[in-house]
Amino acid sequence: MHSSSPVRPGEAEVASLEALQQLRSSGRIRAISIDLDDTLWPIWPTIARAEAVLLDWLSEHAQSTAAYLGDTDRVRALRHEINALRPDLAGDPASLRRESIRLALTRAGEDQTLAEPAFEVFMAERQRVQLYDDALPALEFLARRWPVVALSNGNADVQIIGIGRHFQAALSATGFGLAKPDVRFFHAAAEAVGVEPQHVLHIGDDAELDAKGAMDAGMHAVWLNRGQLAWPCVGTEPHVTVASLWQLCQGLADR
Repeated sequence: MHSSSPVRPGEAEVASLEALQQLRSSGRIRAISIDLDDTLWPIWPTIARAEAVLLDWLSEHAQSTAAYLGDTDRVRALRHEINALRPDLAGDPASLRRESIRLALTRAGEDQTLAEPAFEVFMAERQRVQLYDDALPALEFLARRWPVVALSNGNADVQIIGIGRHFQAALSATGFGLAKPDVRFFHAAAEAVGVEPQHVLHIGDDAELDAKGAMDAGMHAVWLNRGQLAWPCVGTEPHVTVASLWQLCQGLADR
């Protein structure tokens, strides 16, 4: 995967498949951990829709707050503002979102207790994700061969989404109190499926949080690079880079 010579079209894919086949045949992979947002579904269309639904609810139940926010750009700006105001909630997206709603209600002079039902409306829509075409086949493929654990910095619920049957465990930053790339979070994923970190293959779209984080934790790492981007991090590149989950499954298929 590391070569100074020009890479011909298809060469990188062949190298990735060979690396995956070697891992598969070595017996070193005894479990899978996998990211959720932007790995199994695109997150920003989901968030944008949930923020729009939140605004609609506020327009009915807290009109001054809805007017204060105005549009989804302002909703998102306030969500970013709360990051700086509440560093104690770093790594807890659910609480950050809830508190951003509470802050909007406060600034608009409305009842802060509306933050909880407003947040529930947001969260219900946030769980309505549109899976990538290769996500469900990949989960079915992986779960037939290894125990699979979800490892996410987001607050998606695999049971509510309807894919929980494919997972032996699901860890979120909100529920666990840690977030990637903290190695303790990766180690907790390994522990949840009863294997040592060096026997886990982690799959995720974020170069730093997923691929580099997994390698730092002693895991094997697959960087899901759908956009065909250059490796952005300093240091060692991931063990394997794939452009799709289809490609991942092709490389891990039984021989």
